[in-house]
Amino acid sequence: MKDFKKYYVLFAVAIIFSLIVTLPAFGQQKFVLKFNHVLGPKEPYHLGFNAWAKAVDRKTKGGLKIEVFHSAQLGVEEDIIEQIRQGANVGQNTDSARLGNYVPGIAIMNGPYFANTLEEVLKVKNTPTVKGWVDELASKYGLKVVSFTWVQGYRHFFTNKPIRKPEDLKGMRIRTPPAPIWQESIRALGAAPVALPFGEMYPALQQKAIDGVELVYNNIPGGRFYEVLKYANETSHIMLINFEVISAKFFNSLPADYQKILVEECDKAGLETSKKIFASEKEVKKQLIAKGMVAIEDCDIAAFKKAGQKAYEVLKIIDAKDKVYKEAGLK
Repeated sequence: MKDFKKYYVLFAVAIIFSLIVTLPAFGQQKFVLKFNHVLGPKEPYHLGFNAWAKAVDRKTKGGLKIEVFHSAQLGVEEDIIEQIRQGANVGQNTDSARLGNYVPGIAIMNGPYFANTLEEVLKVKNTPTVKGWVDELASKYGLKVVSFTWVQGYRHFFTNKPIRKPEDLKGMRIRTPPAPIWQESIRALGAAPVALPFGEMYPALQQKAIDGVELVYNNIPGGRFYEVLKYANETSHIMLINFEVISAKFFNSLPADYQKILVEECDKAGLETSKKIFASEKEVKKQLIAKGMVAIEDCDIAAFKKAGQKAYEVLKIIDAKDKVYKEAGLK
């Protein structure tokens, strides 16, 4: 009986010890990614990011949770990108324009008239040159591109006077993000670029610190810009390709299966969201016209395309653009 009790105690001690050893290991499999974006809670992107988060949570059985923060609740985009570079467990919806601050060539993807369709973006995604840029962002700058299948639609000029040709923008102060390709693109197209955070556009328009903005149709209702702007000038000067970026250090700390799920589900949610956005643009346009906006549909696209090429030349990335076009089979 004494021997039985001795073995029982030893067995119990062994079980407790094994739990103490293994519990931290289980704990290490719980990961949280705090994902930030500047758009409002009713924007299609916010709904898409939530769909991504739910899919990842489901497929990892709660092992990897994504907490989505809208309206730049975690901070402005540039600050979040620096936190990502330092290895923080945060992510940001950004664009190749800002990533071009680190790897200049990748900025071409947010240049004037770079891509025209979602299918063209997918072709570019698989080119050796673009893959090389993405690898460089991760290995050299700590920025892991999870996906760039998120296309927000076509950017147009929204102003208080009609714009039909580049000359009509002369002397106008147009808000655009603070990155070289954005700035040079707007300058090449005829306007004076003004760098402002997304959240400061409405008051700047009210105070007439700027004369207009360049955004996609879906940005207008959420920001209530129809209250301070009259014309939607359909220049379609940039098809907005967005990049979902997280820390390379954080990504590398995830189990391989979590990494695969994170990337695959982000690509999937991005494609679904992009298709919904393109499908909804006509309806959004109707809603804005009903609220008093006027759509200028006869913009001289050929003239804008010709003017926009100067941005690539000024930044010395025209060769990078031509190389990617050749690899992707684009013209």
